Parts: sequence; C-alpha cells; structure tokens
Amino acid sequence: LERLAILLQELSGQPTDLQAMHRNFHAIKDREDYRLVGAWIDGELVGSLLGILCTDLVGDGRPFMVLENVVVSRSHHRRGIGRALLEHIEAQCRRDRCSYAMFVSGAQRTEAHAFYESIGYGTDAVQGFKKVFTPMDFQG
Repeated sequence: LERLAILLQELSGQPTDLQAMHRNFHAIKDREDYRLVGAWIDGELVGSLLGILCTDLVGDGRPFMVLENVVVSRSHHRRGIGRALLEHIEAQCRRDRCSYAMFVSGAQRTEAHAFYESIGYGTDAVQGFKKVFTPMDFQG
C-alpha cells in the first residue's frame, strides 16, 4: 500500500493519508464488487487501477464498471503496462457481463487521453461531471 500511495501521489499531485488508505483497503479487500489491480516489475508496483462493479437498473440490469485511479509510474510509461491493466479489467468486465466500463480523466492529461482513445475508449458518447467536496462541506 505504501508503494501504491506513491503512485497515487504521482497521479494526483497530493499525498495519500496512509492510515485512511489502510482502513479503506481493509474495508474493500474481500468485497467482490471492488477490483484492485496492480502491475509489478521485479517486485516493484509500477501501475494500478481500481474497478468498482456497479449494479444497474436500466435495460436488462447488467452491471457496469467504474474505473478509478488508473496510474502507471512515469518511469514505466510506454511499456504496455497501462494496456495490460485495462485489458485485465476488461476481461473481468466481460466475465461479469458488464454493459460498459467508464472513468473520468482530468482535462490536462492529454497524453493519457490519446492512449485511452487508442485502445477503444471514446470521449464523444458522454460528458463527464465531477463535484469535489472539501472538509468544509462536512461541517454542520
């Protein structure tokens, strides 16, 4: 988890609270709807993603997968690691008969966007919206 915290800091630019990370990891580690996937090279965690299988009420009720925290260490870009991570989670999506997988990506991550498009993820189907809550929102 400590190495994952380093990767996530590369992704977000923010330090990870290790105590919260450990607590949350132990809360999800045995849940079948959470899929934490890692890529390792020579014993070092170099990439990761989190997939969350969601129940849907639309159509035939097939689930969908939300992907979060998709990251490959900058020192390991362009080696097929991101592709392997996404292919792995997509295989799980097919096994679970998901209707789709989705994620959001920061507008400034243009290199990542080109990669996502190259492996079949489109940007023209939907518009993503995100609202960030701060600790000030939790008071009162």
